[in-house]
Amino acid sequence: MPKKVVISDASALIALVDIGELALLQKLYDQIFITDIVREEIHADLPSWIIVSKEYNLKQFQVLKLELDAGEASAIALALERSEAIIILDESKGRSVAKRLGLKVTGTIGIIIKAKDLGIIESGMILLHKLEKHGFWLSERLKRHVAERLGE
Repeated sequence: MPKKVVISDASALIALVDIGELALLQKLYDQIFITDIVREEIHADLPSWIIVSKEYNLKQFQVLKLELDAGEASAIALALERSEAIIILDESKGRSVAKRLGLKVTGTIGIIIKAKDLGIIESGMILLHKLEKHGFWLSERLKRHVAERLGE
């Protein structure tokens, strides 16, 4: 079975670097692809399993950039070049555009839920609390929903 192609915007990577949990992504997906533009947004060293790509359609990128920031636009453009790609986006506008274009979307919270479901982590809520301490905003409604989903 071929490995899933997973493409990320900067926000999830930055959030996971901030709480020391970037390795979760490798445990879940082996490799993550980011664009050169996303790489410029991340001011941290990244491991070799995060691969920088410039293989996105520039015209598609320009069109997407009319609606989104450059990182999101480039990540979506890259995902559109790869069939069956999963894209990691946290911002609602980017998620909405990606879904409208038929992409499979997850985010930082989805990564935490998947890691808990697979037994990679014991507690998702501990990670959510760490994220909040680092400025990752979650509504009370979403926190309750995630806690219920995690069974915590």
